[in-house]
Amino acid sequence: MNKPVLFLRVASVLTLIHAVLHTIGGVFGKTAPGPAAVAVAAMKANQFPLMGNMRSFWDFYFGLGLALSISMTAEAILMWQLASLAKTEARRLRPMMATFLVAYLLIAVNSYAHFFPAPVVFEIIIAGCFGAAIATAKERAA
Repeated sequence: MNKPVLFLRVASVLTLIHAVLHTIGGVFGKTAPGPAAVAVAAMKANQFPLMGNMRSFWDFYFGLGLALSISMTAEAILMWQLASLAKTEARRLRPMMATFLVAYLLIAVNSYAHFFPAPVVFEIIIAGCFGAAIATAKERAA
């Protein structure tokens, strides 16, 4: 297996693990008693009309969390597919790999600023995999 393929497969698996853990802990996780539970109760209790529907901030929080899980799962699948293409076209895939690299670095900064260290570690390693895949991408064999 050539190096870009390996790095993209690792990024894919890590992204899928990240998605699963986010879904279990973030989207469907239980709220701790105390201030967190009070905040969630307030988010659920206060509804307001929005474009013909009654919504709460909990709806947004839950819905966006679930959307992130879906997006990360789709990204993991795309990364696996990129790895398959990288067997013969790694160098041509550099712009797409660079997009993921920059995106995951920015996501890591966002996670550091607003969440906690665990996702930051995953996101930096995933970005590193893309950097390594870009660095090891060679011209197609003759």
